[in-house]
Amino acid sequence: MNPHVIEWLDLVIRWLHVITGVAWIGASFYFVWLENMLERDKADLPPGIEGDLWAVHGGGFYYLTKYKVAPEKMPKTLHWFKWEAYFTWIFGFSLLTIVYYFKADSYMIDASVADISPMTSIALGVGSIVIGWVVYDVLCRTPLLKRPSLFLAVMYLFMVGAAFGLSQYLSPRAAYIHIGAMLGTMMAGNVFFVIIPGQKKMVSAAEEGREPNAADGRYASLRSRHNNYFTLPVLFIMVSNHFPTTYGHEYGWAILAGLSAVGIGIRHHFNVRHKSNQYVWTMGAGALAILALAFVTSPDFGTSDKQAAIEAMPPVPYATVDKIITERCVMCHSDAPTDAVWKSAPLGITFDTPQEIKKHAERIKVRCFDTETMPLVNQTHMTPEERQQLGAWVLQGAKID
Repeated sequence: MNPHVIEWLDLVIRWLHVITGVAWIGASFYFVWLENMLERDKADLPPGIEGDLWAVHGGGFYYLTKYKVAPEKMPKTLHWFKWEAYFTWIFGFSLLTIVYYFKADSYMIDASVADISPMTSIALGVGSIVIGWVVYDVLCRTPLLKRPSLFLAVMYLFMVGAAFGLSQYLSPRAAYIHIGAMLGTMMAGNVFFVIIPGQKKMVSAAEEGREPNAADGRYASLRSRHNNYFTLPVLFIMVSNHFPTTYGHEYGWAILAGLSAVGIGIRHHFNVRHKSNQYVWTMGAGALAILALAFVTSPDFGTSDKQAAIEAMPPVPYATVDKIITERCVMCHSDAPTDAVWKSAPLGITFDTPQEIKKHAERIKVRCFDTETMPLVNQTHMTPEERQQLGAWVLQGAKID
């Protein structure tokens, strides 16, 4: 497909994915807040009402009530919250296909990780999404669901195991994004296969004059609560590709596990803080955990031998750097790229002149030496020796004369 067409498809679908995702996650956060803030202990609650609350927003006052099961007579107009979830998943999978599957050679495969074919990489990616949903859905239908803490531990270990497994075969970026796609599919699957069907059963029963089964509503509510806990890890993964220090780390899967744990812990505090401050410690613990992860991902941590190697190198002449950049980087990072995929310089960064190379020297060191995430999946086969030379040149002051 024409690269220009692909770029615009990427832009439009990514935009739509973000818009619908904001609507979906915003609704999730709002309804969890609403559930937590309902006043349930009031003596004057009408029969059949579980709780109510008053709110003010945008200059208007709102009065909301929640029924214990369902009203005796269904209203003429009933608003459903489902299309945000459906279109977020549809646009997300479309984006995954355009960016990763259409360009599997560039995004899915890193020969330094595993020498696999494009079709194999796509099969691994799609398979992880499908298997993730099946495992999660099966676990939700076992007695484990009645033990929330144990269920959370099992699901968390499953996610970490999946991240580790994918990191052994796919490029770091692809491994991360497929964990996000797997969790996002669990969320959308909950809405499509469980939450909406459960709600439809309750509505049908009320319309037919039958007593709705409260268990349908409770099960749908539980799956909705699961979605709420998935949101912060998924949001991190959505933006993670901008931060090579995370996915590009030697133990990127563990960094993902750590940041996901932080997100789950903080989300739990916000979910229960109106009832109890028992988990307020998760805020401080989360901040400390992020500082710890920032520390262990720093170039100086655990890489003393690697750093010492470039510190001990003799001065690297600019001519050597220019040769490496020309052979390994300029086909993409140029005003006139020759790469088959990139027809404009990624992020507008070009290396056509010595001044441009010097301007981005620190970034070159981070991407090429510290995290080794550039060239993308090392398509141009930059060698370890070349990475050391670039790192040493930057460390020596990035001189171009």
